[in-house]
Amino acid sequence: MHSVLFPLLRAPIAALALSALATAPFQCARDPDPEKAMEEPPEDALYQLAEQFRERGDKEARVTTLRFLATRYPSSRLAERARQELAELGSPVPAPP
Repeated sequence: MHSVLFPLLRAPIAALALSALATAPFQCARDPDPEKAMEEPPEDALYQLAEQFRERGDKEARVTTLRFLATRYPSSRLAERARQELAELGSPVPAPP
């Protein structure tokens, strides 16, 4: 029975597999929603870390973290804020790109 049934199902199974593979690229075509991100960008994590240092009163660690953020991710949305805060703290500010 299997030897007769398998050749009859081979074409529909192949067509189904081919159609699934053909539509796969269209399933992920839209941009991801930043609100549903599984991971936060490193610059966000660095800025949050700098804020934790501010809350603890650890100015040296805060300055080091802000400087790293502004240097390593100079075009990120938080780099300008980091440069402003460094200037307010009287610390040398890395030049923007």
